[in-house]
Parts: sequence; structure tokens; C-alpha cells
Amino acid sequence: MALHVAVIGSGPAGIYTAEALVKQSAEPVGVDVLERLPTPYGLVRYGVAPDHTSIKSIANYLRKVLELPEVRFLGGVTLGEHVSVDDLLGAYDAVVYCTGAMVDRKLGIPGEDLPGSVAATDFVNWYCGHPDVDPGRFTLDSSEVAVIGVGNVAVDVVRVLAKTHEELRSTDVPHDVLERLEASQVKAIHMIGRRGPEHAKFTLKELRELGELANADVCVRPDEAVVLGVDFPRQVQGNIKVLQSWAAREPVGRPRRLDVRFWLRPVEILGTERVEGLKLERTRLSEEGRVVGTGEFETLPVGMVLRSVGYQSVPLPGVPFSDQTMTVPNEAGRVRDREYVAGWLKRGPTGVIGTNKSDAAETVRTLLADLSDRPRVSGGAIDALLAARGVRPVTYEDWLAIEAAEAELARSLGRGERVKLVGLEAMLRAFRS
Repeated sequence: MALHVAVIGSGPAGIYTAEALVKQSAEPVGVDVLERLPTPYGLVRYGVAPDHTSIKSIANYLRKVLELPEVRFLGGVTLGEHVSVDDLLGAYDAVVYCTGAMVDRKLGIPGEDLPGSVAATDFVNWYCGHPDVDPGRFTLDSSEVAVIGVGNVAVDVVRVLAKTHEELRSTDVPHDVLERLEASQVKAIHMIGRRGPEHAKFTLKELRELGELANADVCVRPDEAVVLGVDFPRQVQGNIKVLQSWAAREPVGRPRRLDVRFWLRPVEILGTERVEGLKLERTRLSEEGRVVGTGEFETLPVGMVLRSVGYQSVPLPGVPFSDQTMTVPNEAGRVRDREYVAGWLKRGPTGVIGTNKSDAAETVRTLLADLSDRPRVSGGAIDALLAARGVRPVTYEDWLAIEAAEAELARSLGRGERVKLVGLEAMLRAFRS
């Protein structure tokens, strides 16, 4: 009898897990990839910036996995709402949880809950057309915005804020969102890091893209670009060189200005009804290498604060979870009997998209070794269970209909290859019609 495995989550970790199961198993295997959204690819669809088409092309690889005869896509199925862990263990030989890291870490400072103080993931989800976020969520009516963080996500957010409507027109940004970006009142963007340039987490390629912005002057303060020491990895040396070159040049008067700031930490978000300012404290490193305040403060007159200081996973109903590590405790991917985990939910939000491939392979090796001598659970029970509960999963063919509708929308608007449909109802109509 074939091995039947449920993979929860259809982002890179989940699809790489499905691929590893098909390729590593010495016996027949059937994999159902369960996803709460009607669309697959997770972070590739809803996290990669719309102007990063080369990275988004990873979806072409993931597509081939979903098209394998051994793999099924079951969209619109939510763990904890439509099925429970016990349901899955009754229908499959094993379950692998691959739901990633879906929320931003908080700053933990006064004023963080004011309107206008938001997680960078919410903003990313907005311009990527995630159905969880209302396309009317952001109006961009503030002239100054602060982005807290100096990683690649912060760079993506800054770049989208700085670009023109025309620069984004050929991307898959939802049309309602594009119109709001066109009406943006943002003139000054502040990207803020607690440490120095040598500690920034962005990659050199991402950083250089900021210097190529046609619509924004990129500015770095010379005193904040000073770096002590020279023994840094090549990537860090490249970042430092770029930042110091920006510190040596003068603005040329472009419509927007991006200030890349270092050695500052947010201590309070100011305002009464909404964000009206951001109070920052100058920082330094202690002898132990910790960031400490110097007692020197400044205030930025920003109307929006976007925090991008790291992601964390959220607990799944009925699945063990560590509040210390914000991951599912595991040993080489094993959680409990017949339960496994892969991706950021397993190891934390580290690595790049491709890191999930080796991570998934490790989990699958553990799973196959554990189940090699186990009797099999009869397959097919999940279909009857969902039908009895009135749940009609979104199939891979349904997803292709959504893709076709997005391509047709792009043609009708004279925009690129596709324009994302906004909201669940629009996506469901695409294949129901």
C-alpha cells in the first residue's frame, strides 16, 4: 500500500517537502498539500517584492512539483477550522507542518499600537495582494515614513515606497494598490538600524538596487557610515563600500528622499489619535557587544512607522509550540509520532528560500526512516471527511483558472504578464465561472 502524507502549507518549505517525499521514498507515495488560501507558493507569491521578477520565477520550479502525479493541491482547507490534527492522523500515515513565520516581531515600545504603526508584513501583504489584507488598508497620506530595520524586507518596503507608478505598472501589484501608490504623498523615507553598517542584514544586491532608484535621492550621514575595523566578510565589505559612497555624494533633488540611518533605536512612537512622530535614541556597543543607549535623542515627524525587525511563527491548533524559540520543538524534523515539521516553523526565520530545500530533505529522511516498518493508513479518507463537512477544496486546476484570470486582467489593463486578483471572492469567481 502506498504511503500517504499530508503537508500543511504550500510555500517553498511545503512544496520542497512534497518533492523530497516523492524523490526519496523507495515505495509509492501520495502527497496532499493542504493550504488555507486558494493559491499556492506562500512567500513566493505574497512575500517577494513585485519588482523582483527573477526571484518570483522560483514559482516555475514549485509549479512542476505540484504537477507531479503523486502530488495534489487542496486549497481553501484550514487546520483547526476544517480539519484537526486527529483528523489528519486518521487519514494519513504522517503529517508535515510547513506554515512558515507569518507575523512580525514587535518593538515593545510606547505608542506601538497607534494607528499608523504597522508590521512590515502587513504592508508587504498589501502590495502583494494577500487576501487577508484589505486593498484599502493603506492611504499613504503622510509626507514622512519610518521603516525600522535594515534587512532585505525593509529594503523591499523602502523601494516600493520610493518607486513611481510607472516603475511598478508592469508588475503584478493589484490595480487598486497601484492606484494608491500613485497617489502617495510620501516624500521622505527613513530606514533605521540599531547598529552600524557592518551589522546590517541586507544583501549587497538588494542594497545596490536602492542606489539605482530614479525617483529618490539616497542619503547616508558620514558620521553614521564610519566603521571600526576592516576584518569583515566580503558581503559586509561590499555593503560598507556602497554605504560610504552614498555618504560622500550630494542629493540631486529627486522627488523623494531616502535616509539610511544607523546607530539609532526607536524608544517611543508619538501621537494621540494616530502616529505623529518617532522618538529615537543614539546607540553604541557596550564592551560586551550589546546595543546600549547614549542618552542622546532625536524625533522624526513621521506619520507612519513600519517595523521590520524579524518574523516569528504562530502556534497551530493542536501542535506543540515553544514560546521561547517561536518554533515547533523537533528532532531533525520529528515532532511526535507521525508528526513532522519543516521550514521556518522548524528552525526559525533564517536562510533564503532555497534553504528550505535541504531543510525539507532532512525532515523527509527522518519521516521515511520512522515509517519504514509501520503499517499503512488507508488513503482517501480526507476527501470523504471534507465532503461531509461541506468543504470543497480548491484544486490545482482551479488555481490555473485563477492564474488565467490574472493574465486576462493584465491584458485588459495594458499591464505586464499578470495583475493579481484582490480578495477571496474574486479568486473563487475565477474558477467557479
